[in-house]
Amino acid sequence: MTEPSNMQATVQEITAALKDKPGALLPILHAIQDALGYVPAESVPSIAKALNLSRAEVHGVISFYHYFRDTPPGKHTIHLCRAESCQAMGGKQLEAHVKTRLGIDFHETTTDGKFSLEPVYCLGNCACSPAMQIDEEIFGRVSATRFDAAVKETEELA
Repeated sequence: MTEPSNMQATVQEITAALKDKPGALLPILHAIQDALGYVPAESVPSIAKALNLSRAEVHGVISFYHYFRDTPPGKHTIHLCRAESCQAMGGKQLEAHVKTRLGIDFHETTTDGKFSLEPVYCLGNCACSPAMQIDEEIFGRVSATRFDAAVKETEELA
């Protein structure tokens, strides 16, 4: 985990580099999340000040876009497809299983910090629905059993 002083230095560096771009808020937020894995709540005041925005405006953008996290992500991120094809092929049942198995909802991280669960609205794997992605690996025709095996394998590799 990034130390608070290093985190603030990273936020300051990114903000200074991008603040003069037109529409700078989104590029700044993306760059911070790329660097830190999330947009820390304590970075909001300095971003707001640099862009002459209110804290509420910056927080509003962070909370509006599901892509942005305001808490550190887990070691592994699971993206579960929620598009129509996956829903038609048992995605809702898979979603219920995944949430129960991990003990979390979308946009949350397991208490042990191993997994974060995020919805995605198409992985481009519609012919093999339902689909999911763990880190960079895409899985098709995911059943509860296949999900459990993939999670177990991911844990063992760590």
